[in-house]
Amino acid sequence: MRLLHTMLRVGNLEESLKFYCEVLGMKLLRRKDYPGGEFTLAFVGYGDESDNTVIELTYNWGVEKYELGNAYGHVALGVDNIYATCKEIRNHGGKVVREPGPMKHGSTVIAFVEDPDGYKIELIQLETQGSAVKQESQEQLVSQ
Repeated sequence: MRLLHTMLRVGNLEESLKFYCEVLGMKLLRRKDYPGGEFTLAFVGYGDESDNTVIELTYNWGVEKYELGNAYGHVALGVDNIYATCKEIRNHGGKVVREPGPMKHGSTVIAFVEDPDGYKIELIQLETQGSAVKQESQEQLVSQ
């Protein structure tokens, strides 16, 4: 098994596509209208769906806003330079809601941005993420 996609319901598909493609640098992989069901699906990601996990944006015609609730957390993206990435996101009109820095109680450097519907996207500095996972694994082995 492998993870295929995460689905997010969006209130304005064009605005969401602009955010994910222009601000976060993803590509529109496919898009299809379903007139019988009155919805449109658009799949975005950093590579072909056959090899990469992607995001499915679902636009239900006529629905402009959703209550996000408190169960949803975030989608995470690994980046090489979190500070430059946040600067680029701002330059493209994106909203950084948590500045880059170490996570609480850890060493992984993270930041959060928000899409047009209010969904949180976590950015993780890749070089720090690997060391944190390695450290956590070692700590778990020691405590067993």
